[in-house]
Amino acid sequence: MTSSKITSQNTLVSSAMSFKRQRQKIEFLLSANDLKQLPEDQGFEVAFCGRSNAGKSSALNTLVGQRQLARVSKTPGRTQLINTFTVDEQRRLIDLPGYGYAKVPTKIRNHWDVLLTNYFYQRKSLCGLVLLMDSRHPLTDLDQAFLEMAEAANLSTRILLTKSDKLSFGAAKNQLLKVKNKIGANNKISAQLFSSLKRQGVDEAYEYLDRCFQFHTSVDNVISLTMPNSTDN
Repeated sequence: MTSSKITSQNTLVSSAMSFKRQRQKIEFLLSANDLKQLPEDQGFEVAFCGRSNAGKSSALNTLVGQRQLARVSKTPGRTQLINTFTVDEQRRLIDLPGYGYAKVPTKIRNHWDVLLTNYFYQRKSLCGLVLLMDSRHPLTDLDQAFLEMAEAANLSTRILLTKSDKLSFGAAKNQLLKVKNKIGANNKISAQLFSSLKRQGVDEAYEYLDRCFQFHTSVDNVISLTMPNSTDN
């Protein structure tokens, strides 16, 4: 087998990783109050955002499998900076400040508005958005404003309807249908039910993250692609 084929094989095997396999290696990198403080704008970033009481930190911890990765507080709105976590050298999770900003001074609120808007439109490595909404009260005015921003930025978006365990099966399905009807035919935006407590929707969310991060989870495909053909020596 030639050296070029070996290099290709190593690349493919590396790509056979998945977010689920990589999650225990995820680490906190830095907090930023300005885009200039963020890591170099290359690779892949998936951002998590939602209202201050939508369960964003709990969802992040559940998906990562680390209870204390994102700080969970009884006081909504404790995420006040852009928190960056490394998945690997080229992939990052971004925890954005919760919007709604209860008990936040107007000056700080205005700064966050500008910071988040600039992040959405200027960050080239941003490849996906996980937008968290409380399944009992989805599609608030602020939720819809973020959806419009994501749509304007042509950004792939997955809506997580959190705390679905607090609704009956039928009520949860109805809320999901309501959100899907709002999305309409936009193939850049999708929605699902999610519960950190019951771990509902975790595998669906992993599939979305794998697509955003361009992980390839089929080892069988990697093996078939890297096997030498009959003409190789």
